Amino acid sequence: MMQKTALFKISTLAFLAVLWLGFVGCKPSEPEVMETTVEPAKPSIESRVLVIENLDSPISMQITKHYVEKRGIQKRLQVHCPDSSLVAANETIPFVQFQESIESPLKAYLEKDPSIDFIVLTKGIPIRLTNAPIGFSNNQPSLDSYLAAMGYFENPTTQHVVIDEDGWKGKCFVNNYFNSNERFSHARFGGYLVTRLDGYTVEAAMALIDNSIVASNQKPSGSFFLDANAGADPADIAKVPLLPIKNGRTDMEAIGGLGVKDWNADLFACAEKLKIGGIPHELEQTDAFIGNKEGLMGYASWGSNDGKFSLESYQSIRFAPGALAETAVSTSGRTFLPSTGGQSLIADLINARVTGAKGYCDEPFLPAIASPTILFDRYTKGWTLAESFYAASRFVGWEDIVIGDPLAMPYGK
Repeated sequence: MMQKTALFKISTLAFLAVLWLGFVGCKPSEPEVMETTVEPAKPSIESRVLVIENLDSPISMQITKHYVEKRGIQKRLQVHCPDSSLVAANETIPFVQFQESIESPLKAYLEKDPSIDFIVLTKGIPIRLTNAPIGFSNNQPSLDSYLAAMGYFENPTTQHVVIDEDGWKGKCFVNNYFNSNERFSHARFGGYLVTRLDGYTVEAAMALIDNSIVASNQKPSGSFFLDANAGADPADIAKVPLLPIKNGRTDMEAIGGLGVKDWNADLFACAEKLKIGGIPHELEQTDAFIGNKEGLMGYASWGSNDGKFSLESYQSIRFAPGALAETAVSTSGRTFLPSTGGQSLIADLINARVTGAKGYCDEPFLPAIASPTILFDRYTKGWTLAESFYAASRFVGWEDIVIGDPLAMPYGK
């Protein structure tokens, strides 16, 4: 028994030794290396936004802080200029002062960062220039639209516009982006899409941001309300939109005489477009001015230019998050401070929680009013607020003021 046990132990050790030698003698197989191509990440849309903050305006600083935190905006330009948030006189700034305090530092920033496509202004930054080389009376554009036209002066292909209607004169540019079917980039179209966060109060201005964020997180369900002028039959809707360029040249004869029936036709064409797209809408054709609408996603009317206009009805309209509005009113953006008298103001629509609107700081003439057909078509196709308003607008370097977070995109995928 002792000999057999010893033999068994020896055999077992020998067997284990063979196994060990076999193990250490084997080389592990080399892992297979897979070659992959990593595409560079596309810049986020937030990285294409620059917000301008007036360090002389506590309200501007408050709105800027809210915007960059809510939207994740990293790029801001701090300037010093008159604080327009409390004093109406400061809503207008001389052109020379604007050049020194805003335009010069902005140009220096943009030269270093060519990725910027959207520029956001805040309450507290003036809305109007005087003694400028373009604009109403040949020298008074909105500050916003002047910035939107940066680069147009130096571009030899830019189409200049001279407006002369019954002695009222002005100079501006044809908007390169008007009626575009492409998404915007400064590199492709020149200029910039400039919007503003403004309203009667700082709370109203910040609500523009909050409603934009809410709209991006829920499916839009509201209707579009189009209030036509019953006093004028619509023109041929097949001609909508009337174009400012013909055979490569400015054709002011085609749009300079644009009248009530033409913008009415745009409202009718817009209704047809929304119907085809299956978008809820209502086209009002009676002589009444309609108010008391709730949860609208879009609104277009003649505002105080409607013969039956009612301020009470106008102020009773309410909007869903993400809603846009345009009114065919000459001076709807002449101030963003409480005032009485005069034409209807888009500041009342901001109070009613619209997310985006377009107004005019001085007489723009009817061709400058945004085309509702283009505006709501692009927006419901998933374009941003800024892209939609600018695609619908014929001119830059003019009187236009676009209100809202440029990135609002409730219909975007």
